[in-house]
Amino acid sequence: MISFKSVCHDMGNTRIFSDLNLRVNKNEKVLILGKSGLGKTSLFRLILGFEQPGSGQILFDGLNIDKNNIHQIRQQIFYLSQDIDLKNDVIIRLLTDIWEFNFSRELSLKLINPLLDFLELAPNILQKRTKDLSGGERQRIGLMVGFLLDRPVWLLDEPTSALDDAMKKKIANRILSLDKTCVIISHDHGWQDNPNILIKRWS
Repeated sequence: MISFKSVCHDMGNTRIFSDLNLRVNKNEKVLILGKSGLGKTSLFRLILGFEQPGSGQILFDGLNIDKNNIHQIRQQIFYLSQDIDLKNDVIIRLLTDIWEFNFSRELSLKLINPLLDFLELAPNILQKRTKDLSGGERQRIGLMVGFLLDRPVWLLDEPTSALDDAMKKKIANRILSLDKTCVIISHDHGWQDNPNILIKRWS
């Protein structure tokens, strides 16, 4: 599904990684563990085509990740960045805009309400603006976008860092039970302790 073959990657004069070989199979759940500053986030940015490797090859479902294929590839990926990059807008409008852009049809509250319940968010959060959310609320709204889009590949960068332990575990169990290819960067034990996940240590 996702394959790195002898990939070298630099940021300026700094070598991020060298001769990286990594494969994530379809519907596999992989947790990347390692200290900060070792290039884990660059791994996602390479898959998304935001950064380019110095050498080697990166494949997504058999396609080279390059300018000719990147739009097609991104349409299959849900990416949640560590800083939860959400446009500042009223939440219901934000969700509606994302949904209608991707599916060209109206978003129903019948889809939103079960997710509010699962994520333990009060219905009135839909009337808040993104800038007024707490860190934990931002993460849960970001994850709600993922559940709504329902894309086959999820790349999650510290998706539960601002949540309490019970919610971390609840979300990890839900995501790791899905029929999806998931790559997660996280130090939370809610992910590490799940039997469905393959841990790869980054050093």
